[in-house]
Amino acid sequence: NMALRELSSLEKYLGLKKPNKYSTQGDKKVPVLQNNNGPPLVGLVTIACHLVKEANRPELLGDSAESRAVVQQWLEYTVTKLNSCTKEDIKTILKDLNLYLQDKVYLAGNQFTLADTFMYFGLHPIIMDLAFQEKEQFVNVTRWFDHIQHYPGVRHHLSPVVVLRNRIYTSRHH
Repeated sequence: NMALRELSSLEKYLGLKKPNKYSTQGDKKVPVLQNNNGPPLVGLVTIACHLVKEANRPELLGDSAESRAVVQQWLEYTVTKLNSCTKEDIKTILKDLNLYLQDKVYLAGNQFTLADTFMYFGLHPIIMDLAFQEKEQFVNVTRWFDHIQHYPGVRHHLSPVVVLRNRIYTSRHH
């Protein structure tokens, strides 16, 4: 289950010592976290925000009302669009993201947030499958992806992806 893998990756990134036990509910296999001191937490975004608070890393949810809204928006996007996308959707998603990222370093403003983490986890299998020509076609996504995969502590068990060919320039015919 994609969502459970993403939550486990997030726990590792946050350095939470004791991994949580999750269950899933419904056909869509929505993750559920049994909360000791309250009602169960349901859904990837809800649980992720809870983990971030537990790890005392509120800045990962955005450092202003505006960036918090953007982070939430991208988290929802990851859950609704990316984690359930078909082969046909992938091109559209990459096109949208490529456009969005053309003048940005991170998804929400100029700092690393949870949105980057989840988008990275969600895109990893997709980017792994892209041919070099396609990676060059979505150069902003590729640049962003490469930046995030080298961000301290994010990648963990995921294999590094070679995103761009090394272009070797020879000075002979200059």
